[in-house]
Amino acid sequence: MAMDANEIERRIKAALPDARIEIRDLAGDGDHYAATVISEAFRGKSRVQQHQLVYAALQGDMGGALHALALQTNVPD
Repeated sequence: MAMDANEIERRIKAALPDARIEIRDLAGDGDHYAATVISEAFRGKSRVQQHQLVYAALQGDMGGALHALALQTNVPD
């Protein structure tokens, strides 16, 4: 079963409470999403480390319930 955008956002918010999150369904199929996540938790971390924080929030569902997630991360201005 696919993961919906609200569940993705809920999980990211649980791990990164200050995050500003925008999620887009890229194909309209509930399987391919793009997410922009902005959080102070990313400050001082490499892009890979930032993405690892988001993937960890998804609790191992990448490649399973969540087929594809194009991810952009950044720190607040």
